[in-house]
Amino acid sequence: MTPEKLSALLAIINPSVVQLIMNNRKLSSTEAVKLFYDSDLYAMLENEASKLWHLSPLTLYELFEEELTTGNINYPEEA
Repeated sequence: MTPEKLSALLAIINPSVVQLIMNNRKLSSTEAVKLFYDSDLYAMLENEASKLWHLSPLTLYELFEEELTTGNINYPEEA
């Protein structure tokens, strides 16, 4: 996948994940975006080779919460 295609795909995925963070953590959009973009999960999501971009926003949100609560991420086998 080209960097442009990955960027376009993330532009679709990211708002859904950020919305879940906002709703569940009662954060503003700015706070939720910063928290998500500063996460290890987001760094991996930006890496096309990780294939995390094919996971649903809900699954990505659950991985994000796992990272925040435990400090670790147990990536699904299909990722």
